[in-house]
Amino acid sequence: MQVIQHPAETLRTALVSSRCDLTDRYHKYSREERRLLEECLCLGDGSLFRPITVHSVSDWIHSHPEEPQDFQSFYSNPYPSKPIKGHSTIYLQIIGRWVHTLSVLYVRWLRDYCQAFYYWLVVKLLPPVTVAATGCAFRVNSSSHNLQIHAGERNQLTTPDAFGIMGITMIDLYPKDSWNFVFGKASLTEGN
Repeated sequence: MQVIQHPAETLRTALVSSRCDLTDRYHKYSREERRLLEECLCLGDGSLFRPITVHSVSDWIHSHPEEPQDFQSFYSNPYPSKPIKGHSTIYLQIIGRWVHTLSVLYVRWLRDYCQAFYYWLVVKLLPPVTVAATGCAFRVNSSSHNLQIHAGERNQLTTPDAFGIMGITMIDLYPKDSWNFVFGKASLTEGN
């Protein structure tokens, strides 16, 4: 796996903003929050963030090689997904029942993070739904005996003002019948 690194100064220059509201917000952060942001800029140099490497043949990237993407190829994409008027909300949808009481707090943290990262969009939590309400096929895995949701289908969860809907679940996913499981699936072009 190739690890692409950019000098910290290049990243700082790329992320400097002239918007007063953003610089004012930065100055209101606590010392710990500023440390987190600064370590994000010094990739691999600090204690919080280190480059991901392949450790064994059981790692995902070893079994499922993917083309590397650096920032320049991402930025120069001629067909980026951009919000359009009337479709500027990201919805977070909890699917299935969550047993752990901290789960709701974690999802709220995720919402707050998404709201900060996608500051030009609105991020909202939808009420939790059952697996059946998604309209996706599901199965019980013959090996693990766990419920699994088919992640390759377009679900029935739509809202008219959505830029996108992210389903969050603690239930296993599978992309097609021949696969045992998958960690997740995302698409900016296949439905919501």
